[in-house]
Amino acid sequence: MSIYTVRLIALAGSAAVVAAGLSIAQTAAPIARYEMLAGTTSGLLGGMAGMKGGGMGSAMSMAFGGGGRNTPQHELWLALGSSRAPAGAPPKADHFLPAGARMGLSVPLKTPVGETRTVGEPPEKRDFKRPKGRILIFWGCGEHAPAGQPVIIDFAKIAAGQMPPGLWSSSVPMERRVSLSSSKTYGSWPNNEGQPVKTDSSLLGAHKVAGNYSPEMNFTLTHDFMGGLKTSTYAQPSGATLLRWNPLPDATGYHASLIGGNMSKDGEMNDMVWWASSNTREFGGGLSDWLSPGTVARLVTNKTVLAPATTTCMVPAEVKAAAPQFQMVSLYAYGPEESFVYPPRPANPKTPWKPEWTANIRHRSMTGFLLGMPGMGDDSAGNGRNRGDRSQQCQPKPKKRGLGGLLGGALGGALGGAVGGTADGSGGNGDGC
Repeated sequence: MSIYTVRLIALAGSAAVVAAGLSIAQTAAPIARYEMLAGTTSGLLGGMAGMKGGGMGSAMSMAFGGGGRNTPQHELWLALGSSRAPAGAPPKADHFLPAGARMGLSVPLKTPVGETRTVGEPPEKRDFKRPKGRILIFWGCGEHAPAGQPVIIDFAKIAAGQMPPGLWSSSVPMERRVSLSSSKTYGSWPNNEGQPVKTDSSLLGAHKVAGNYSPEMNFTLTHDFMGGLKTSTYAQPSGATLLRWNPLPDATGYHASLIGGNMSKDGEMNDMVWWASSNTREFGGGLSDWLSPGTVARLVTNKTVLAPATTTCMVPAEVKAAAPQFQMVSLYAYGPEESFVYPPRPANPKTPWKPEWTANIRHRSMTGFLLGMPGMGDDSAGNGRNRGDRSQQCQPKPKKRGLGGLLGGALGGALGGAVGGTADGSGGNGDGC
């Protein structure tokens, strides 16, 4: 369901720059790299992220702002990776924030103790339990699914422990710079210290990152947290559902996905339904991550991601028919990026250049809701009544509310981190809703 795994991202690697066909004289890897991931969440996804429990409970409470269920919340993930050992023990680093952040003077970037696993890798493997039923895969915006859909994956035909083929994107990698194990010294936030990010926190202004294992970094941000996504849905006579959302001025593209289900009376899964608004059958991968504007532009061109001017997408009638009990929708808006390097790249490509540090900040906004359930981030009921002469066509129909066991189900939670593709960029189906 795309609820957040901790983005403990340190930054390392090398930068090779080519200008006018001539390589710059030796370009060394920066001593330190820094990454900020700034997000806005709304609807059911924001609420569930804030309720995340277990060992990450304290971190989640700090990464996400408080507020009501329908109040957009902010999330912030900070990571520092360095090739230096700390000057004295133990390692220490802090991010000093502008006053508008309302998070205190600074937040500490803590170094994990005794942790060596790769970023994003689960702390322990789960015992595989062979799921029952099937996955029905649909994709693309439109009133009806095109010929050849759905693609059906039968769990009974999959070897134990194997992921069903054709689910995960191969062309949209997770844009994470390095793993924890690739940095000599590493620090991250959120952790169990510092003030939580608030619903009215602002990132605008001067930032400083300082510690005993990296050069001091100073940069000024001109992009703030993105606005919150609000959605409305309209049931169509054909059985299709029109999804509409508010445009965000700084969005570089959108993608939507749906996970639904069909369960037996005894609670066993019959069919899991997965739909994405992509015209190019792409699911998972980096589509649920923070993507750079350059990557999003490429995905818009090949119709994997919706163009930034798009504000509607029709969920095909066949998707609802295949998942009559409920449909959980996720919508992502990718945002801007700011990058800094010190010292700046020299104008003369032949001049030796050895950057001391780089900093990269990316933004996104996301929401999630159950179709037809007002108060869960879906404004279908209110908006349907207030659309004048369009209300007769667009008034949503009641839908069953049972979550069943789908979201914890067939793949042992593996589907929870995947929100698939996006669409044709057409901006709707022309029905006037």
